[in-house]
Amino acid sequence: MGSNSSINKYIMNFLSIDCSTNVGSLFLKVKNKVFNKVLQSNKSNNDLLMKNILDFLVENDQEFDNIEEIFVNQGPGNFSGLRGSLSIAKGISLSKNLNLYGYNTFIWSCARFLNKKDFIFSIIEFRKKYYYRKFDKNLKEASDIKEIKKQEIIKNFYNKFKIIPKQMVKNFDKKILNLHNTNIINLDHNDLELLKLNGLLNEGAIKPLYLS
Repeated sequence: MGSNSSINKYIMNFLSIDCSTNVGSLFLKVKNKVFNKVLQSNKSNNDLLMKNILDFLVENDQEFDNIEEIFVNQGPGNFSGLRGSLSIAKGISLSKNLNLYGYNTFIWSCARFLNKKDFIFSIIEFRKKYYYRKFDKNLKEASDIKEIKKQEIIKNFYNKFKIIPKQMVKNFDKKILNLHNTNIINLDHNDLELLKLNGLLNEGAIKPLYLS
């Protein structure tokens, strides 16, 4: 039985927090009902994030007692956003006795291709630089995060299976977007469930993922 069909066996109740970009998001899944909230840059800072989470729960008639796990984006992203969201996620986890898991944008963008391609290259743009990470078909890391120039992508990655988050497309050169085997993927918090069920989320010492 495939991994996707396995999801239907479980009722996973979780809150996901993503403050890796200027437009952050909250996602809540409780008993197969899902709720979303977009956080603009002035509402995802450290002072307002906890209030936004509490308001988000109230708006959707939910409470922490209905949640079993918290997922938080470790990056890459802005220093203050990552540090603040991880601190708040850890605080909620400790105070409410909830399981805490971390994920990053590289593997998040590849989640739906689990067991579908031998190798996947996830490419992101951050502060006008391109970075990539290579994964095998089980979404195990096959390389460290590496910076790469536009011309290197065009020359060496033309036929490779590439993933680019849709939320970052506006910052990508059009020549890269038009390369063969380039897939533009919307980052969907629902895909985190698949990563969790396959043991691909981080546990324990969850730290921000920073890029130079």
